[in-house]
Amino acid sequence: MGPQQPAESRCDGCGQTRPLFLYEPDHNMHVIPVPCEWCDRERQPLLCVRCWGAERLREENVPMSAAEADATAVFAQLANNNSRILARQEADKATCDGIAAATKQAEADR
Repeated sequence: MGPQQPAESRCDGCGQTRPLFLYEPDHNMHVIPVPCEWCDRERQPLLCVRCWGAERLREENVPMSAAEADATAVFAQLANNNSRILARQEADKATCDGIAAATKQAEADR
């Protein structure tokens, strides 16, 4: 059996009869609760190569909405706080390990 050929039908974009591909959005995983025009569609369109490429380009070039920018800023702040907390925990662990090593050395020297 040879490679599977795409279905040929009427393109949802230009209306011409061509081989079609399902357009599936390729963006973040929506960890932020912001509506997305591509994911909110009831049905993803079947597009020819030309329309598929145009839709991909449009998706990639749409600027962030104010809600997306706000949510992204909040997540960036959380990530920054988490990295500072992790660095502090590592420093505390290093201090405790140093104290334990010094105590063990002092006990061994007695």
